[in-house]
Amino acid sequence: MAAPAVGQGRASRDGAARRIRRAESGAMEIEFHSSQRSSLGVEMELQIVDRESRELCSAATKVLTEMGLGYPDGAHPKAKHELLESTIEVITGVCQTAAEARSDLQETLDDLRSLTDEAGLELLCSGTHPFSSWSAQQISPDARYHHLVEQVQWPARRLQIFGIHVHVGVRSAAKAIAICNSLNVYIPHLLGLSASSPYWHGHDTGLASARSKIFEGLPTAGLPYQFENWEEFQHFMKALMSADAITTIREVWWDIRPHPTFGTVEVRICDGIPTLGEVTTVAALIQCLVEWMEQRHERGEGLEVQPDWIVRQNKWRAARYGVEAEIIVDREGHVVPLPEALSRLADELSPVARQLGCEGELAGILTIAERPSYLRQRQVVAGGGSLSDVVDCLVAELRTGQVWRA
Repeated sequence: MAAPAVGQGRASRDGAARRIRRAESGAMEIEFHSSQRSSLGVEMELQIVDRESRELCSAATKVLTEMGLGYPDGAHPKAKHELLESTIEVITGVCQTAAEARSDLQETLDDLRSLTDEAGLELLCSGTHPFSSWSAQQISPDARYHHLVEQVQWPARRLQIFGIHVHVGVRSAAKAIAICNSLNVYIPHLLGLSASSPYWHGHDTGLASARSKIFEGLPTAGLPYQFENWEEFQHFMKALMSADAITTIREVWWDIRPHPTFGTVEVRICDGIPTLGEVTTVAALIQCLVEWMEQRHERGEGLEVQPDWIVRQNKWRAARYGVEAEIIVDREGHVVPLPEALSRLADELSPVARQLGCEGELAGILTIAERPSYLRQRQVVAGGGSLSDVVDCLVAELRTGQVWRA
């Protein structure tokens, strides 16, 4: 019997794999692993740049290999690959407070910088690099990322973007769904504060957050759907797997999502944030929001949700205008300036911040709102600086912890 052509053999294997996945998804139960209430984890995607050219540099594998020396499995437990070789993600362990998360990130950052300094490399954290081209970037060696690029093609190849992800522990799947639905209300607050990607490929995009719009090009990224309960969420994930839209729920990259394995609500809307102080403030805001909602849920109070059209419009306004946006607050279309909404939110959350020990960190949201990163970057250029000068300012901000001032 003649062997099948290569393409036919591959098609046959892929078809069999799809049938297996469909069978598995039909029987799959997604277990939510409850975690300690309001525990905190932060993930920070860092750009690696060449000190001389200020261009992104594909050095992650070399640096991570050196960082892993001395660990049993050859991998540093709190630094890992991301999609591009010009990115290293640093992650915290399970923390209780925003201050603890900051110390955790700083420790890993110090380990990382001991290697990058010697190699003539710098680190920065912003939603996009101001001028490097995505087409020049190398994909990380992880097979998962190569599979993503093979499946999605151009939208995946251009993901030269960098973000901050914050996990907050909750005790049940039901609470995770209710809290995710309500967190949609605060997408403009979080995106406006963190917006740090006005430049893309050497051009001013006119946006405060170009990253958020680039990321929406993936078929399973962007705004989350709202679900009535955990069973509906579970059914939706099964349907996506059955339809070969995803192979694992890890491939759903919504701006906000429940993370069943960690037992958390994960907030992914934020651009990369240039200083650890600002990262800590945004993490404290998210931790307070989740704890506030969990307390209200336990008292039987309804959590605020907004119709999709308001959520979508408010995300766009924050991506376009940052903290200068006016956001929609009701179905009649009334608007308030985002700084006013942030001030009200800080007041609302202050009792929770006291309980969580992050009053000082939460107060920082009003300071960030005065000059978030996208405004600072544009001020460098408005003052006669180049985009290389913007990179230098971002590098200095992460290294010193001090925001740039003209």
